[in-house]
Amino acid sequence: MKILKSTFALLILFQVSSVCSQTQNFLERPYLETAATYTTEVTPDRIFLNITISEKDTKGKKSIEVIENQMVTALNSIGIDTKKQLSVADLSSGFKKHLLKRKDILKSKKFVLVVYDAKTMAQVAIMLERKNISNISILKTEYSKLETLKIELRGKAIIKAKKQAASMLKPLNQNLGKAIYISDTGSAQNALLRRRNVGSNSYSFSNMQDVDIAHIRVQVAVVVYFEIL
Repeated sequence: MKILKSTFALLILFQVSSVCSQTQNFLERPYLETAATYTTEVTPDRIFLNITISEKDTKGKKSIEVIENQMVTALNSIGIDTKKQLSVADLSSGFKKHLLKRKDILKSKKFVLVVYDAKTMAQVAIMLERKNISNISILKTEYSKLETLKIELRGKAIIKAKKQAASMLKPLNQNLGKAIYISDTGSAQNALLRRRNVGSNSYSFSNMQDVDIAHIRVQVAVVVYFEIL
């Protein structure tokens, strides 16, 4: 057992030494380090909405079950597949005062609805408003092909890095060699909601048909070492 442990330790040490040696070897050659980013914007194809229905909105005249059925019917009427796109987020009973009688308890229920474009989002807001359901806000937006897009952008960032490196060597009358080190230094994406004719941005609003969904901004960054010939 001791012999096996010793052999394993020596193997690990040899591999670490080999990696360090290779790193030193390529860094001993003349090289140029350059960093590049590549940014693009895409239109979100998944918009997640928070919808809250409450008996309070009807002053207790309609049960939570009736309101829910009306909401589902309204969504189905504009082409929403509620079985796939609508899910329950939370079920709660709210107390305005802690000494209320049980018959005075007004229930509320939260849902998450996913739609695939801003036009449908506006249709949802208009239709639900007609049903006196106005407690709607945007939870998040997504682009379903984000990871595939990042792979494409990394390739473009490397091409950009190569052009940068070549332009740096041109005044020196030196030539750019092959890439000897490449590192993906990260990526980022963010989305911005804009209300028309309003200066501030918000993820929660009372009139959703007056909201534009901005593109999602996606950025990747790379570092490349090129050999100098």
